[in-house]
Amino acid sequence: MGSGMIRWVRRFPLTLFCTLLIWVLCLISPPKTGWEEIKDSDKIAHIVMYLGTMIVFWWEYWRKPLPRFSRLQTILFTLCAPIAMSGLIELIQEYCTFGRRSGDIHDFMANSVGVILAFFIGRYIVGHYISKQG
Repeated sequence: MGSGMIRWVRRFPLTLFCTLLIWVLCLISPPKTGWEEIKDSDKIAHIVMYLGTMIVFWWEYWRKPLPRFSRLQTILFTLCAPIAMSGLIELIQEYCTFGRRSGDIHDFMANSVGVILAFFIGRYIVGHYISKQG
């Protein structure tokens, strides 16, 4: 593992764990919980998964006095990368899970909503809160 990768693991361990958890949860066959009876409950779960993961990212980002990302890096890491990952997961669900899962454009849209909400919450509210703490 290169030194750049080690820095990412040290700086964002919880974010990386949440990201891995998203991959696992999205690729296994979901157990029956009863929640599926509630209309669009899975969309709420998708928003919460991505919102939560990206809020964790912002918390880890703001809590250490390390060099900050440029504006382009911020957009890539906090908007483009998680939305692209979401699209990739939906494609894998559709074409590589042999019918156990299916890709869904509405899941992708819900994931994107979570990422976009987290961008504004993390960039402005979490950053402001942590700067007040320090």
